[in-house]
Amino acid sequence: MLVDVYDTVLRTDGLRRRFVDVGRPEHEYELFLAHALRDAMGFALAGTPVAFARVLTDALRTATGHKLPDDALAHIAEGFTTLPAFPDAEPALTVLARSRIPAWAVAQGSGDHTSGALDATGLRTYLRGTVASDDLGVLPPDPEAYRLACAAARIDPETTAFVSAHGYLVHGAMRAGLVGALVLRAGDGVPASIDLPHVTGTTLLTTVEALLDLPS
Repeated sequence: MLVDVYDTVLRTDGLRRRFVDVGRPEHEYELFLAHALRDAMGFALAGTPVAFARVLTDALRTATGHKLPDDALAHIAEGFTTLPAFPDAEPALTVLARSRIPAWAVAQGSGDHTSGALDATGLRTYLRGTVASDDLGVLPPDPEAYRLACAAARIDPETTAFVSAHGYLVHGAMRAGLVGALVLRAGDGVPASIDLPHVTGTTLLTTVEALLDLPS
């Protein structure tokens, strides 16, 4: 199984307070995240992969109006290493471990940084490893990214599930031949623009349990 990290296992809204720490309004967190995802996907579509950390730094400068010195930008970026986990993350990963279902973390950026963030929450122990976009050279939701992730983990895409709280990422995984599992927190519905996921749940735990209930 492939498990998306950011905003599925770890909460990126933990960065909000860091914007306030450096004298910026909290709402710039949303603007920063939107810029980062837009630019990362733009580079991927252009066929010129860029290290995600560079994309994040540029997005931070833009979202904060180019008004912060480098040390303030670094303070915000360092927040990625201390993101809190969702309360349902450990129970879900525990269920997978007890069911002997191997799970790999999938994330944008550096594998080392993602592994460090998971270590900080104690969740890395439940995972077989981490597959990161910087290492793959392709960014989800490009279907090739999921195929390469499966190859890196030495698992078969046709028998692998991808679980995420992002509909567009689940859509890409299904286009690559994986089983799609979408976490619908806060009463969200399935976006009408994506392929219907194989399973959904209102928490990561219920989504994982629904996957385990699928016929073999």
